[in-house]
Parts: sequence; structure tokens; C-alpha cells
Amino acid sequence: MFDSLLIANRGEIACRIIRSARQLGIRSIAVYSDADRNARHVALADEAWHIGPAPAAQSYLQIDRLLQVAKESGAEAIHPGYGFLAENAEFAAACAAAGLIFVGPPVAAIRAMGSKSAAKLIMQQAGVPLVPGYHGDDQQLQTLRAAAAEIGFPLLVKASAGGGGKGMRVVRDSAALDAAIEGARREAAASFGNDQLLLECYLEQPRHVEIQVFADNQGNALHLFERDCSVQRRHQKVLEEAPAPGLSEELRQAMGTAALTAARAINYVGAGTVEFLLDTDGSFYFMEMNTRLQVEHPVTELITGQDLVAWQLQVAAGQPLPCRQEDLSIHGHAIEARIYAEDPTREFLPSIGSLRHLRFPAENDHLRIDTGVRQGDEVSIHYDPMIAKLIVWDMDRPTALQRLRRALEQVEVVGVTTNVTFLLAVAGQPEFAAGKFDTGFIEKHRAELIPAPTAASDQTLILACLHLLLSRDADAQQSAAKSTDPHAPWHQTGGWRLNGDNHHCLGFTDGEADVQVIVHYRAAGYLFELPSGTVEATGQFDAAGRLLATINGRQLNAQVMRSGMLLEVLYCGHSHSLMLHDPYAEAFDQEDTGGNLNAPMPGKIIALLVEDGAQVKRGTPLVILEAMKMEHTISAPCDGRVTQMNYKAGALVDEGAPLLVFEADEGS
Repeated sequence: MFDSLLIANRGEIACRIIRSARQLGIRSIAVYSDADRNARHVALADEAWHIGPAPAAQSYLQIDRLLQVAKESGAEAIHPGYGFLAENAEFAAACAAAGLIFVGPPVAAIRAMGSKSAAKLIMQQAGVPLVPGYHGDDQQLQTLRAAAAEIGFPLLVKASAGGGGKGMRVVRDSAALDAAIEGARREAAASFGNDQLLLECYLEQPRHVEIQVFADNQGNALHLFERDCSVQRRHQKVLEEAPAPGLSEELRQAMGTAALTAARAINYVGAGTVEFLLDTDGSFYFMEMNTRLQVEHPVTELITGQDLVAWQLQVAAGQPLPCRQEDLSIHGHAIEARIYAEDPTREFLPSIGSLRHLRFPAENDHLRIDTGVRQGDEVSIHYDPMIAKLIVWDMDRPTALQRLRRALEQVEVVGVTTNVTFLLAVAGQPEFAAGKFDTGFIEKHRAELIPAPTAASDQTLILACLHLLLSRDADAQQSAAKSTDPHAPWHQTGGWRLNGDNHHCLGFTDGEADVQVIVHYRAAGYLFELPSGTVEATGQFDAAGRLLATINGRQLNAQVMRSGMLLEVLYCGHSHSLMLHDPYAEAFDQEDTGGNLNAPMPGKIIALLVEDGAQVKRGTPLVILEAMKMEHTISAPCDGRVTQMNYKAGALVDEGAPLLVFEADEGS
């Protein structure tokens, strides 16, 4: 076994590789860009080397720089992870030329599978079943038209290189063919530098089922069963599970045999995944082979009890596979949910920002968390917005699914928008729970899985109010503790008033609506006057600062995070943002801070409403800041002049950042 390993990647996969390397006694060497200087994988590795600026093209994709670091650090092997250079034949060849062990398949195997059209020709010759289609080199428009007419509609126009749904179009009739070909070509050229296309019969309701294969340098090869990856958005996986629901043992064996035939056809070595489309009649067709470890490999590990990264390292070191096919069996059921910083209500667009609060449920024998981030880290524009992979295991699918829902309910993220609520909706959808789904599942149930935003519930409003009231009580208790006269009125903290009922009005902005809650103090807690009626509730903070609330006899454990006037209420897997109306706090936030008006919360500047030198009146809107899907307007605290705008529209700012320099008029 080699002694040292350079990991040419970042994030959760780098952390995952470090874990297995450490268990094998291998020294781990991380690399990092400017943006990742304080990243989790850097802290976990035995040592870490800087490789360049934040953009991947100037750091993680710089082959020469990676090889230089490998030489200077004394690395004997390089693991590419997945993404970046993992399936780059030139990188694998450069590693070999530099005398380094590449933890991956032979260069020839990577090249053979690098082109989808070339790969399908190889599979056709090997007898692996293919979707009827055209995979030829002749890319003239008339040739593609003729092939399309022979295949029939609907068909799929697909980029030969790359993946991730880029350069892909579904065409349902001949009238739309030319435009689809032109669009796919443009996208393929821009994404992969290769505009070659292939055409295939489009299967209307297929499942995406893949087989994990492994081979060593001694000629041994085996498969570790299948994974179902059908739940996808924009042709990218969201939920994966193993084994595939409803797959017969006969079909499992047939797909495993076909996958091994594919691997042997290209003399494969190491970990690979053969991806198939499974039709409703039980027919399956080769789609592509990924010549690397997959993001969803943990579900295979949990049902087989194997460490696939350790297998990769052992095979790369020249060791044989640690077991035979007959030694492997399926034990239980595992499901993986990918938690992304993205907004499902905005076509799953990435969400960037600081992870101000991050909490996962505790890991155990039934739950695993693979992540590359910690609380306080940034989700930037430069890399994939995955926050974590949450993987559950149990003896059967219904129980594993139940564990998945409970675990997702305990995930808390503040600072970026996430898909956690969406994942919960998928996990609770009846057809998914019954195992009746295909690659069109999300689109079919979009309205159900991604409902329109709703107003804050009574529970959300009460939790927000309890957090504010208990926080103020805590402040009052601290002030009272400093008082030397126990009979002084400011020593009392019970909300007593000389005349009338002791109550408090709290106002919020919820989306575009204003909501007011009147709180009446009671001996045992509070009475809340809500738009829908009155509710009794009590609450307290635990030692960790979490809110323990009792609302009409129901107990809830919640987390409320406040940043300036913005409150994020999290409980039972759901989150809701509210903007507080507090004239005292607003006045405090916008009081003179050395000539600066500061950001009351981390967010994105979406509009500058005045220019440098503008003379404004008190209350004039100056800047609009967006945070957690809500807008906050920064207004002039008094008459004066804006002397300098410190940021441009589109900039991301931290809480307290000086947005602009403001000069008050004399006497204001």
C-alpha cells in the first residue's frame, strides 16, 4: 500500500476519502483554492496545499499545479474524487507520466467511455442492450433527420460528451427536430467543447437503475448490486436508494451480468457505474458508464457493509478485490437525500450565502451524514451547492423511509435557501412511498411537491413571538440582577402595568403581508391574539439556546435565529422567514455608526436607489437588501447626503457590512 495520497478535489468527497485513507494509515494531502482556505476538508487532512484562485478553472482543474503539489508534497498517489478531473483521460495520463498512481481506471477505459456515442458502439459489439438510436460520426443535419425518421418520435437529442442534462432535448415531432438539434449543439459545445450529438428513442416512463461494478488488476470483477436514481430534477439526481424497489432477483442478476460484460469490454479496473434505463416491461438498456466513484455510493456501502473508497485505494495499490461475488449479499435498505443550497420554487436555482446556522441529526447505525461544510462556511458561486448527503438504513424500505423523514425534519440550515422541505415532500408522497415512480416523478407531481408559498402558521407566529419575549425577559433579568434595590420598579420583570391589561404588540412582515400579534401576559405564560383567534402558550430556552414551547398543550422543539430584524423559524423540517417591525430596534440599527449605514443582516444587494452625492430626506429608501427570500429596505435615518456607496448591485454582504457612507445635515 502506498503511504501518501493527494486528493484532487474538495468538499464532502474530499472529506470522505480522507476518512478511508486515515483508516488505512495513509497520509492525506488536501488542496484548496482561495475560497476554500478554511474549508472542512483542509482541516481534516494531514496537510493541505494552496493551488490558486477560487474559480475551479484556475485551481482544481489546473493539472500542472496539481502535479507540482504532488511532487513537492511527496504524494505517491492521486485520488480525483468525482467531478472536476475525475473522468479526464489527460489527467490520468499525466499522473502516470509523472510516476504517480491514479486512483481510477486505465486511461484507455476513461477514453472509451468519454464519448457516449463511442461507448454505445463498444457496448453494441459486446452484446449489451442499447436503446434504439443513432450513434454515428456523420453529424450532418440531413443524416440526423433521416436517423430520426427511422427511430421515430418521441426521441432524445443528446450530447455525446459530458452529462448532467446539458445538451439534451426531448423531441416529440419532426417539426421541432431542427431547433432541438441546433440548441443541443450550442449547449454541448459551450459545456464540453464538443458539439457531437446522438439520437435515441425516448422512453416515456423509464426508471434510472445503475449497477456498481468493481475490478482489479488480477482479472477479477464483480458487481455490488443496483441503485435506483430515478428521482431527478433537471436530469440530476436528488434521491437514490439501494436496492431498487420492486426489482426481481432474476432482473437483478441480468442487469449485473450486463454491467460486468460492459466493464470487461473495456478492460476496466477500479470502481465504476454502469447506468441503465429500465422500461415498464422489464427491458433495460445501457445509457452510459461513469468511470469513477458516484455521489450516491454510500447507499451501496450501507447495504453491503463495504468501504468502496478503501476498495479503490487497495485496488490502485495492486491488491486484489477483498471478496468474491458470492461473498456479497444485500442487507436491508438504504436511501440517500442530497441536501442542496437551492430554491425549488425558482427552478432549483442555487442559493449562495453564509451558513449562519447548521445542524444535522446525530449519526448512528441507521443514519450517516456526509458533508464538506460547517456552520459559518460559505456556499459560493464557484462550486456545486451541495451542503450534505443524508443517508439512512434499516432492514426494509418502509422503515428506512420513515427514518429518512424523521432525519430530514431535524436538519436546520439558516443563511441560504435549501431543498429540505422539498425532500420531505418527496419522502412523504404516497406514490414514492409505494415505490411507484420513474424519472418523470418530480415533473408529474411538481404542484404537490413544490406548492406555492403560504402565510405563516399560528405556530410559526407564536414561536417567533416566544423567542422575542423570552429574549427580552432574559435581558430584563440580567438588568434586574444588577439592581441593588429589590423593591425598585425596574427590578421587577413580570410585565406589570399601572393601568390596564399588561400586553405587548408585535408586528411582522410575512412575504408581502403585514401581521400583528397582541401578546397578553399571564401568570403561567402568554395569551396570543392572532388573526385566526386566541392561543395560550409558554416557552423556555434550553441550555443550547433552543426554544422549548408548549402551544395549547402541544410541545414543540424549535430553533429561531435572529439577524437584525429578520427571524428564521425552524421546526419539524420546515422554515419560515419573518421581518420584525420594532421601532426601537430599527432606530437603533440605523443610528449613527461613524457615518456608515450598515447591513442589518447578511444578504444580497438587489438595488441601489440613489447615487453618490444624492441629497435625501429622512425615510428616503436608499438600498434594497434581499435575505432569505425577503426584501429589506435601508432608509435614510435623517435628512442628509449619501457621500459614498460601498457596494454594487448583486454584491453579497455580511451582517454589519457598511453599505454606504451617510452625512447628516447639520441639526438633523
